[in-house]
Amino acid sequence: MAKDDLYRPDLWSLDPGVLHLNHGSFGACPSQILEKQAELRRQMESNTLGFFEQDLPELLDKAREALGSFLKAPASDLVFVDNATTGVSTVLANLDLSAGDRILVTDHGYNACSNAAHYFASRTGARVDVVNLRFPNSDADEFIDDILGACTPRTRLLLIDHITSPTALIMPLEAIIPVVQQRGIQVLVDGAHAPGMLPLSLAELGADYYTGNCHKWMCAPKGTAFLYVRPEHQSKLHPLTISHGMNRPVGDSTRFRLEFDWIGTRDLTGFLTLPTLIGYLDGVSSHGWGGIMARNRALAVEARDLIGQELGLEPPCPVDMIGSLVTVCLPKAKRTTFTDYHAVDPLKEVLRHSHGIEVSLSAWPSPAGRYLRVSAQLYNALSHYQQLTKALQLELGRGH
Repeated sequence: MAKDDLYRPDLWSLDPGVLHLNHGSFGACPSQILEKQAELRRQMESNTLGFFEQDLPELLDKAREALGSFLKAPASDLVFVDNATTGVSTVLANLDLSAGDRILVTDHGYNACSNAAHYFASRTGARVDVVNLRFPNSDADEFIDDILGACTPRTRLLLIDHITSPTALIMPLEAIIPVVQQRGIQVLVDGAHAPGMLPLSLAELGADYYTGNCHKWMCAPKGTAFLYVRPEHQSKLHPLTISHGMNRPVGDSTRFRLEFDWIGTRDLTGFLTLPTLIGYLDGVSSHGWGGIMARNRALAVEARDLIGQELGLEPPCPVDMIGSLVTVCLPKAKRTTFTDYHAVDPLKEVLRHSHGIEVSLSAWPSPAGRYLRVSAQLYNALSHYQQLTKALQLELGRGH
């Protein structure tokens, strides 16, 4: 299957004057799915009482069933949250921690989720341990050894990304999760980037908790995510907002689902598009979602090779540790010192305003460097990365 067979920018309403190479940050929703959401909103506004009290429970169940089939997880173990950060905070807020307990995170973790770990740990006198994972020159087997070596008798939870945000690495979860759990440590996976990029089987993966975004690589409307919780933990888990679900009659639902389904009046139409979305994109490729994932990954690898070859850069990790998101280490700026992880690299602004190119560009502290992250989605083609490479050669030559 030629990669360009699935070059489909027509599915989106993206600005043609911008080169969109950062799908990983906020995703992009196909026009037809946005129209479906608008239809659902019209249904909601035509009779709000009837929609929320009569239509919504069944619509949510259908959406959960469709998502469960896609993720290979029982629908009864899934609840909807606005984003993966909310999912992480929800689990952390419900942990029964004591003074001296430990939460283990990696230095590749998403900043917002690491902040949450520190916040909820500090409220109980618990501590956060950070394990440093080598980058560049990453090695999956070394990651496993490093994580196990950082576990202590007081470690209660490992918070780990499935695909790291700043460095775009696929973590070897199939090996990490069982050996960590054997030590009595629960595992919370921040899977923000994984749904739609990697084939998932959450029930088989076996994490205690797994949260992921549907609005990134599944291309759902913004604010559409999920939290998977193994059955033995569900009775102890509550949403961040406590509402009617805590004492509403269960009926044919569960307390777990009731609490998360209703946390107050909000627009849930993004979640309700999921059955349509999953079927719609499945039909774009003759190989279904698997074809989309394979095409995007192949393009991302080709983009990484192109950028590396043209700029004389070494790949920072083995090819089997990347999906549709890739990172390369750029040469350090000649005229700009850039070491603050939270600062905006001037080169990012130059690419945006002078070349119309959207990418992710950030610092990495150890060893200090500046890292370019690019995405590959169906609206991207190899020529886009060639254009990016030319812009990089020009601007890096100028000392940016």
